[in-house]
Amino acid sequence: MPKSKRLLELMMTVNRKRRFKVQELADEFGVSKRTILRDLQELSELGVPLYSEVGPNGGYQVIRERVLPPIAFTEEEAVAMFFAVHALRHYSSLPFEAESASALSKFYLHMPGDVRDRIDSMKNRVDFLTPTRRDDAPCLAILLDAAVRQNVLSITYGTKGEEASCRQIQPVSLYASNGYWYCKAYCFLRKELRVFRCDRIHNAEADMSGIQPLILSDVNLDERAITEGKEPVRLRAALSREGVQRCEAELWLAPMLQVREDGTGSIDADVSSSDIPFYAEFFIALGTRATLEEPAELKDAILQKLNEQLARYQG
Repeated sequence: MPKSKRLLELMMTVNRKRRFKVQELADEFGVSKRTILRDLQELSELGVPLYSEVGPNGGYQVIRERVLPPIAFTEEEAVAMFFAVHALRHYSSLPFEAESASALSKFYLHMPGDVRDRIDSMKNRVDFLTPTRRDDAPCLAILLDAAVRQNVLSITYGTKGEEASCRQIQPVSLYASNGYWYCKAYCFLRKELRVFRCDRIHNAEADMSGIQPLILSDVNLDERAITEGKEPVRLRAALSREGVQRCEAELWLAPMLQVREDGTGSIDADVSSSDIPFYAEFFIALGTRATLEEPAELKDAILQKLNEQLARYQG
């Protein structure tokens, strides 16, 4: 086997094994231990993070930050990958912010010159717009890690103008919508699934109270959850075809939406009463494409906002 091919396969092997002995690799590749040791030294110099342990139970292992083997992309695939990461720049916070910036820089710098020129010419021709929000979400990384590992977190949560409260939650998933990040989680205080605005989570850390994690691996992004805040209220509204199309564009609204065969639809769900101002602005934007049936508090909030707007243009 040529040395270059052996090094590539060795890189993939050590990444897969994570922990191994030199003799195991020598037997697997049919070379001497001395050759494997030289190859491991070369991999280390190339950036593969190897760590050796001496003693009868020693050996080599790859530390957590592994280096993936080279992947061959076509020109079209490379351009698609670049813009997939490039589009994330509109978010003020990401669960992997530093890593995505580093990956994008590496990806761009190692492309052939003509591909870089093509990307440069496309930057002013295509974009994936997302509203830019000024409020950061500093806990995205720990929320995502807890969702993957099904760990319980202790968080400090609060909206603007309200005193923050402490909660124990078990994150299920994260999603971004309209420039905001949301965390679906099981709230041990409310004893049900809730949706938390991530920019309102001021602190998150591993919970030490002894709460046992639930098995939530079957819960997915589409499963309904109540928006966190004060006590929920019932929201019911009828939608025209245009109203349905407008609401289908909102990921957070999809679980509440019911669509009929003729294209019209309705919203029927419990929402947090603390989000009444948000829903008032949303239904004002829908205009005649929606007819609100309840709650009365939301109707009053819409009338108040409309009267305030009307007063600006009178007299």
